[in-house]
Amino acid sequence: MALKVAIQMDPIEPIDINADSTFRIAEEAQARGHELFYYTPDKIAFSDGRVTAKGWPLTLRREVGNHFSLEDEQIIDLADWDVVWLRQDPPFDMSYITTTHLLDFIHPKTLVVNDPFWVRNYPEKLLVLNFQDLTPPTMIARDLETLKSFKAVHGDIILKPLYGNGGAGVFRLGPDDRNLNSLHELFAGINREPLIAQKFLPDVSKGDKRVILVDGEPVGAINRVPAKGETRSNMHVGGRPEKVELTERDREICAAIGPLLREKGQVFVGIDVIGGWLTEINVTSPTGIQELERFDGINVAGKIWEAIEARV
Repeated sequence: MALKVAIQMDPIEPIDINADSTFRIAEEAQARGHELFYYTPDKIAFSDGRVTAKGWPLTLRREVGNHFSLEDEQIIDLADWDVVWLRQDPPFDMSYITTTHLLDFIHPKTLVVNDPFWVRNYPEKLLVLNFQDLTPPTMIARDLETLKSFKAVHGDIILKPLYGNGGAGVFRLGPDDRNLNSLHELFAGINREPLIAQKFLPDVSKGDKRVILVDGEPVGAINRVPAKGETRSNMHVGGRPEKVELTERDREICAAIGPLLREKGQVFVGIDVIGGWLTEINVTSPTGIQELERFDGINVAGKIWEAIEARV
């Protein structure tokens, strides 16, 4: 079954083809005989009842520095396509949110992965609040005194932007740290969004586990170990991926959240688990496919496409 697949993603030129999950998803689609079309989020538009995208028919190659070819630029009606991938990276700002509203007009006749309505309503650091028995103590707040009260109770905390990504702007504030006021001033000067505070989990030194779920079922995990002297384990900031097995606790977490993810059309999801605690449910643009495939020898991208083909 050949499908017409449009991919809404960040610019393709600078991606690391040996790590980028969007590249791997598109590569697998091409191998399965699907037609590819690529466009960036700024090229989507709504006019006269149609949702269109200006972009290029795409061919991929696993050759560093020569990993893609584009045909002539054209404008397509996304309603004429079988699948649209929503794959640009956060920040989860109004630009990102607007694209989900536009894609709502074509979904589900055109299958948008992940479902844009629930991507918009279930951003990663908020969705976990539905599973408080699985998560460390967490606060969402903008008011400084409220954040201070959380730190007074828990002492050692992590403070980060609510809609950030890739480990940017993540701070650990230990019991004797005096920087909460300054950090609050810094974030308040950037935007009007709340912050998220979580109790610090010392087990992060052993790694932050990324568990990948396909259609609500776990397919494997990688462990992301922080660089020496770092609290953050994100691979964007030097975290080292390692092979790891799923534990009973991991499976317990996945069993609790999987049915909701499947029901809400979240086909490809990456959750973060530290010391047996669920810290994030990544639905916007999760990563980790290529690392998991190398460690476990499984075709994760193939499993994703099997789920999508079944839905189409």
